[in-house]
Amino acid sequence: MTLFKAIWGVLFVGAYLCFVATPWTLSVRPPLTTERHEGGIEIPSFGLGTWLSDREKVAHAVEFALNSGYNHVDAALIYRNEDETGKGIEAAKLPRDKLWVTSKLWNADHRAKEATIAVQKSIKDLGVGYLDLYLMHWPVAFIPGEGTKIDESTSIVDTWRAMENIARSGLARKIGISNFSKRDVQKIMDSCQICPYAHEFETHPYLQQQEFVDWHKEIGVKVIAYSPLANTNPTYKDKQRLDPILEDPLWIDLAGKKNATVAQAVLAWGLQRDTIVIPKSVHEEYILENIGAVDIKFTKEEMEEIAVHDKKTRMNDPGRGWGIKLFADLDDPTQLDGDEEDEL
Repeated sequence: MTLFKAIWGVLFVGAYLCFVATPWTLSVRPPLTTERHEGGIEIPSFGLGTWLSDREKVAHAVEFALNSGYNHVDAALIYRNEDETGKGIEAAKLPRDKLWVTSKLWNADHRAKEATIAVQKSIKDLGVGYLDLYLMHWPVAFIPGEGTKIDESTSIVDTWRAMENIARSGLARKIGISNFSKRDVQKIMDSCQICPYAHEFETHPYLQQQEFVDWHKEIGVKVIAYSPLANTNPTYKDKQRLDPILEDPLWIDLAGKKNATVAQAVLAWGLQRDTIVIPKSVHEEYILENIGAVDIKFTKEEMEEIAVHDKKTRMNDPGRGWGIKLFADLDDPTQLDGDEEDEL
């Protein structure tokens, strides 16, 4: 009997050490992948953006692009043209499994119920059955029906849980983020069960953020570069002091050496640094011109010269209007009223 009690004592102590003394070992598991079902393609490195594209012209632009070698369309609910974008997709008649379509969750839809309704609306308007990639558009939650009033009770991790459920449901093959700071990306990476496939943010020769781009490679998150042509977007003309990149002597010289247009050279630089570029246009000639970038290559010396001419200038930053400090640990962060005084 004494031996029997001794054996039971050893087993009890062993069980205690395994389940009580080291409980964290029970919760450790590798993150799930973002591939929720078979089929489809990996994200193409070149796509057509639709932000600010005229509702009267975007359907034709999408159809023309998809019939001209594109197979990647970047959309968002807040662009308010997904229904017209969907008409262009339908008219092009590409097989669904050969087409990549991205959409984005708007700030007012960050809670689980609203997020599900929003993604279903995007899928219906785009006419695609499911999304290849669904992104949290900004790391900011608005209170529904109250404009840009911030919802302090909904964190980006809360919203990411809703995004994970969208991926599990099959409404999106992959999920990701957009316009996040490094700190906020890390918050998601530290807590994700289904981790971000891609991060879409502003980057171009005037806002290169090379260390940030390289860090995404290290953590296994693809980078999608929006506004890859820097300040060519008319929306930016009054928001920065730089001359248009299409008139930049450096880029005019580089384009001449490559027998290319400046736009093609700039986009080729974006591709060569392993970012996915999504220039926007509703004009047939520019849609065709832009895709010519895929055939252009730069030397190591040319890439180093371009790096020296980084202007560290951000074109798109709504943070001031929202009262939120965006991009806090990146180049050209949001400056709110009073920041200058705080620094004195």
